[in-house]
Amino acid sequence: MFRLFALLHLLFFTSYACKGGYGSCQQKLIDSNSITNETIQIPITKTKTLIYSQQKPNEKILKYDKFLELYLVESKTYFEFPFRINYFLSSGCAAISKDDAKEGEVLSPQIGLNHLAKFTQNFTTPKVLVNSCCALEGIVTQDGVIEKEYIDRFIKSDDIRYSDIGIRLDASAKGVIVSRVNPYIKNNPFLVGDEIISFDGKSVKDGASFMRNLLFAKVGSKHKVKVKRDGKNLEFEVTTYERVGGGVLSDTFLESIGLYFSKDLELIGVSKEYEKYGLKVGDRLVKVNSEIVKNDDDLSEHLGSFKTKTSLLFERNGFQFFVNINE
Repeated sequence: MFRLFALLHLLFFTSYACKGGYGSCQQKLIDSNSITNETIQIPITKTKTLIYSQQKPNEKILKYDKFLELYLVESKTYFEFPFRINYFLSSGCAAISKDDAKEGEVLSPQIGLNHLAKFTQNFTTPKVLVNSCCALEGIVTQDGVIEKEYIDRFIKSDDIRYSDIGIRLDASAKGVIVSRVNPYIKNNPFLVGDEIISFDGKSVKDGASFMRNLLFAKVGSKHKVKVKRDGKNLEFEVTTYERVGGGVLSDTFLESIGLYFSKDLELIGVSKEYEKYGLKVGDRLVKVNSEIVKNDDDLSEHLGSFKTKTSLLFERNGFQFFVNINE
């Protein structure tokens, strides 16, 4: 049955595919006009286009991933041979644009929304990652590669929300180690330094697959997570909630109470609750609990050190004022 499916799959590949090298894939990219300036617009069916863009497209938007800046839109133009996602093992891949094709390999996988996959080379402009049959492997951005699993889920899923349990991972650690814990989630059982060893009874081998399983889980679903802490194994039952920060959005955990920041800590979004405190878009965060913060990494680090209260010092036109957040 599998062989029959594989044969049928190959028969449906376009006339561009598997001709040796990546020249045919470049030609397909050119013919489909899939890269324009900083925008990638990949036809995935004859009526729908996958777009990666920092700007809202003009086409009718069917759905939008605000974390990875992905859009699915109705196609304005018809393309006979749309791109397909590669569901098979790949013998090689290349990052292609209209001008060149750079063969290489994925050096490290995508770990959730905050750590995109790393390709052999870095690029200053968007490219499309394909195998030798021109099947889609990922989208190459300046921040890294959005892997095909995330693209496939975005295209197919009716619910494009991501799930969260209030932890982030240390991407540089050898194990699956918790690096940050959301202090604004009531009774969050995790601590910084916990090693995730199983998820729903299945052994956790790496951070990439663990984060995919977590993020792709249904919002509001219950899960059992086993961790190693101080040499002891502990198991927690947790309920997922909707992820609100990460990817191109700030991910300081203050997003869970409605405060969104730019990379240099200017407010770019304020919930109605905190508008009542006098906060406005454009206010700049200066200190957290008397600690100077200069970027969102500083903010994330200091927030995790306090369990009962957070004191935020903002600045607006030279005037400084405090906002206190109690759990």
